[in-house]
Amino acid sequence: MAGRELAKVDPADEPSAEWGWHGTFPKATSAAGVFVAIALCLILIGHHASTTEILYAVIPAVVILAGVVWGNIRKRNDWRR
Repeated sequence: MAGRELAKVDPADEPSAEWGWHGTFPKATSAAGVFVAIALCLILIGHHASTTEILYAVIPAVVILAGVVWGNIRKRNDWRR
């Protein structure tokens, strides 16, 4: 980066620049995904008229859990921690 100056973030544009946080909530995102998947599985308790209701609860729960697991594996193997 010879000859280039790094652009500084103006705290007026981004107030969080004063204390250095820019990012997401990775633990809370994983916890929310697991909570939603469990809630979708709890919907299955009770009487159901057809298997379509079950599919609309199970498939999103499996996709969400797969996303949480994939994200955690990807985060564990990330070289930039």
